Amino acid sequence: MNTRVLVLLSLLVGMGAVLHAVLPPFFLGMRPDMMLAMMFLGIMLFPRLSYVGVLGVATGLISALTTTVPGGQLANMVEKPITAIVFFGLYLVLNRTLKGTAAPILTAAGTLISGAVFLGIVLFVIGIMEAGFGVMFVTIVLPTAVINTIAMLFIYPLAQSIMRRSNISQSMSFQ
Repeated sequence: MNTRVLVLLSLLVGMGAVLHAVLPPFFLGMRPDMMLAMMFLGIMLFPRLSYVGVLGVATGLISALTTTVPGGQLANMVEKPITAIVFFGLYLVLNRTLKGTAAPILTAAGTLISGAVFLGIVLFVIGIMEAGFGVMFVTIVLPTAVINTIAMLFIYPLAQSIMRRSNISQSMSFQ
């Protein structure tokens, strides 16, 4: 693993943590998860399984530390690595097909997957599996998917431009 890439990925996780902490909760202490957008950005910029694994685990741990959802600590530590691997698989399959629209479409899909897994785990841990999934999905996950998708429309082209101009993109064959 390249140290420069790990530093950049840690910066993305840090920015995601700040965004996650700053956004106010929407419903029952749940807030939009902007760390997902940063995790997805890291996966798209450095699509290697080893980086995806490290990024998923790091994002899960930081999310667990900053969550305000009851049962969210365990849910974040399980859900983020799963979401990272699934997103990576989707990225590998769909990136060439979707070309320029891959980032926002994959971000929306990844956020929906993440939200479903997270809510499933949280509701199972709390013990009210049959109650509230649909309401929470509509009130938390869908708005979060919209927010992350809009953010990625602006962030991804900017990050690609920075990567092209930097020495990292010239010294590595990721894109």
